[in-house]
Amino acid sequence: MRRWLVLVLLAAAPAQAQEKKPLRWGTDPAGGAPYVYTDKTVEAEKYIGFEVELAEYLAGKLGRTSAMVKGDWSKLPLLLKKPADQDDAIDIVLNGYELRKDLLEDYAATRPYYVYRLVMMTHAETAKDKDLRGWADLFPSTGRPVKTVGVLGGSVAHRHVKKTFAEGVNVKTSEDVKPVLDLVLDRRMDATVQDNPCATYFLKQYPDLVAVGEPVKPGFYVIYYRKDDPALGAALDKAIAEGLRDGSLRKIYAKYHVWNEDQERLWYWLEQPWPPEEIGDDEDPEEGVAVNPWPRLLKELAGAAGVTVLLSVVSFPIAMVAGLLIAVGRVYGPRWLGFPLGLGVEIVRGTPLLLQLFVIYYLIPELMFQTRWDGLIWLAKNLTPFLAGVLGLALNYSAYESENYRAGLLAIPKGQMEAALALGMTRFTAIRRIVVPQAVRLVIPPVTNDFIALFKDTSACSVILVVELTRKYNELYNFNRDLIVELAFVTAGLYLLMSYPLSLVANRLERHLNAPAGGRG
Repeated sequence: MRRWLVLVLLAAAPAQAQEKKPLRWGTDPAGGAPYVYTDKTVEAEKYIGFEVELAEYLAGKLGRTSAMVKGDWSKLPLLLKKPADQDDAIDIVLNGYELRKDLLEDYAATRPYYVYRLVMMTHAETAKDKDLRGWADLFPSTGRPVKTVGVLGGSVAHRHVKKTFAEGVNVKTSEDVKPVLDLVLDRRMDATVQDNPCATYFLKQYPDLVAVGEPVKPGFYVIYYRKDDPALGAALDKAIAEGLRDGSLRKIYAKYHVWNEDQERLWYWLEQPWPPEEIGDDEDPEEGVAVNPWPRLLKELAGAAGVTVLLSVVSFPIAMVAGLLIAVGRVYGPRWLGFPLGLGVEIVRGTPLLLQLFVIYYLIPELMFQTRWDGLIWLAKNLTPFLAGVLGLALNYSAYESENYRAGLLAIPKGQMEAALALGMTRFTAIRRIVVPQAVRLVIPPVTNDFIALFKDTSACSVILVVELTRKYNELYNFNRDLIVELAFVTAGLYLLMSYPLSLVANRLERHLNAPAGGRG
C-alpha cells in the first residue's frame, strides 16, 4: 500500500511542476482603447485590446499564462522595482510605453513591437473657426490666440508639444485620454495630441473629430523589464520576431485597425543593434537650456504653488460664507428649509471631492450642452478648470464649515437670544449681532484646520486639468526621474511653508479673540 502511495505522489509531481507560471504585465486600463479596454458586449468584466491579445500571445510563446496587473500609467515602471514575489509586482510593462532614454537608465527594453506617430486631433468646427489646420498653427504668433492642447501626462506627446511649441500652447495634462477627447468634442479645448493607435480608434468613434496636419515623430513601443532578467528579455525578443515572421502580430493589429505601413519598419530592427543611439524626441523638454536644472524646476514649482494658494484663498472664503448661511438656516430657519440643507450637507460630506470635481467640470457642462440653450452653452464653454476647481472646493468645504458653525451656534446659550428679543431686537438682528459673532470665535480652531487641509486638497483639482503643486510635481517627476526624492522634499517643503504660518496666525487670532476685554490694547 505504501509503495502505491509513493508511485501516485511521484506521478503527480511532474504535473505540479508543469503548472504554468504567470507573465505579470503592468497596464492601466483607464487609458482605454485600443490598448486595453472593457468589452461592453459581455456582462462580466472582460478586457480586450491589441495589447491584451499581444500579452496573451507572448505569454503563450513563453509557456506561461497572461496575468494583468493594474496600475497608474505614469507609475507602472516603479512596479518593476518591487520584489518579484509581491502581489503587485510585475514582470513587464506593456501599455504603449515609448522607448525613452530616461527609462533605459533604470530598466531594460525589448525590441519594438509597434511603431507609432503623434497625431493632432481637433473638432471640425474648431479647425475652421480657429484656423487650426496643422502643427504650424500652434507656434506663437502676434494676433493668434494661445491654443489649449491636451496630452497624456509624461508621454512623448507631452514632451514634444511642450518643447516644440513653448509659449504658443497652453498644455493640459491628463491621466486618461477620454476626458480630454470629451473636452475637444465640446470645444472647451482646442486640440489633443495622441499616439496614432489611439487617434485611429477615436477618429472612427467620433465623426466630429478630425486629424490635422501630418503625423509626426515616429517612435517605438517597447516592453520594459528588469535589467537583472536578461533571459526574459531575450525570450520576449524572440517571441516578437516570430510573431512578425508568421503574421501573428499583423493579425492582432489588423483586428483593432492599428496595422499600417509603419509596422514594416519593425523588420529592420530585428537585426540591428538595440537600443539605437538616436532614440528620438524623448529628451527633457528643457535639455540644453541650463546645466543646472534646479532654477527651472524651482520656478515651475513656485508657479504651481501660486496656483495652489490662489485656489485656496478664493475658494475658502466662499466656503465659509456658504457654510455659515447653511448653519444659520438649519438652526434658526423653518423646518422646510432645514431638511434640504441637512440632506445637501450629508450628500456632499458623503461623496469624494474627486467625484464632485468630475461632476462639476465634466458632467454638468455636458448636460448644459444637451439643453441647446445658448446661455447654458456659453456657461459650459467658459467653465475653466480653475473656476471649476474653486466651485468644487467651495462646495465641498462649505458642508464641513456648516457643521463647524452649527456646533458654534448650538453652543451659545438660548438665554442670550431670549434676552435680545426681550430688549426689542428682531430675530435677524439678534442672530447677526449677538449669536453669530460669538459662534465665529468658538469655531476658529476647526475652521483654521480646514483651511490648512484645503491647501492639500487642492491636489484633487488635477483631475480637472488644474496644474497645481502636486500636479506639477508629478509632471516634473516624469521628466526628471533621477530627482524624484529631491522634488518630493521641495514640494513637501512648499506645502509646509504655505500652511505653517496659517497655524501661527490662527493661534494668535484665537488668543486675541478669547482674551479678557480689559487685556486688549
